[in-house]
Formats: sequence, structure tokens, C-alpha cells
Amino acid sequence: MFPKTEITRSFNAPRELVIKAFTESEHLQNWWGPKGWAFDISKFELRQEGVFHYSQTSPDGNVMWVKFVYHEVNVPDKLVYTSFFSDEMGNIVRAPFNDNWPLETLNTFTFTEHEGKTILTMIGAPVSPTEEEMKTYEESQEMVQEGFSGTFVQLTDYLSNISENDIGR
Repeated sequence: MFPKTEITRSFNAPRELVIKAFTESEHLQNWWGPKGWAFDISKFELRQEGVFHYSQTSPDGNVMWVKFVYHEVNVPDKLVYTSFFSDEMGNIVRAPFNDNWPLETLNTFTFTEHEGKTILTMIGAPVSPTEEEMKTYEESQEMVQEGFSGTFVQLTDYLSNISENDIGR
């Protein structure tokens, strides 16, 4: 069995609001990615086999491209996509921080509502990794958890600064 990342997070917002933050590019661009990095969406097609292709630029000017390919878009319940580092054209490339990082990761996000709050469960796992890639992914779980945790803090802040009317436009 491949190593996996599992994160569960509660947001003080209705599910419809949270899922729109994930599925509408005008909102996604306000919170996705590392804090302090510039974020630019090249392509956003929220549909089965659609793509989300973006760049993120670090404060010191390093540019990283990432691409998602959506496999399941079941709003407001679930999003399933494969993610990978890419070049500007969207071709798969090795991660800029580790040559042994898995080329692709399958991510499943489920959204449930409980007492007016949204429970997000994210499960990520490498796709067909080599033994070395599995080891690298397993050893990097703390980094992965911290990365998503920081991104979800930004989502929490974003959700607290908007209303359902703002995001429903």
C-alpha cells in the first residue's frame, strides 16, 4: 500500500460557501498556495478531465508551475484530481525541491456539513510511485501537513472576511 496524507479540517462556514471557494477561480486565487507567494491562474476548467494550471512565485522570485487534472467534480460533495509539478506548458516535470518526489499525486477532497460548519477531509497519495518516491513521500509527511495546514489557515481567513453573498455572485 502506498503512503498517504490524510487531513481533516473544520471551517466555520456552510458547505456551499467552502466548496465555492474551491471551485470558483476568482475565490481560489485569494487563498490557495503558500502564504506570501504570488499566485497566477493560467487555466481553470472545473469539469471531469478539466485542468487547473497555475504558477506560484516565491518572495525571492522562484516560479513553480502546478497542474491539476480533475477526475471527479461532484459539487458540493467531492473533488478528485491528480496534481503534479509542471512546466509553463503544462507538461509533467520533477518537483523543484526534490528529484525523488512522486511525479503525480491523487487527491480526494470531501465536504460534509455538520451544525453549520464544513468538515473537509483531504486524502492524497502518490500515483504509481517508485520505491524511492514512496520513501521520499513518506519521509515528507510533516512538510506536506504543514503546507496544507498553512493553506487552510488562509482559507479560514478568507472565509471569515467574506459573506455568502460575496462568494455566491
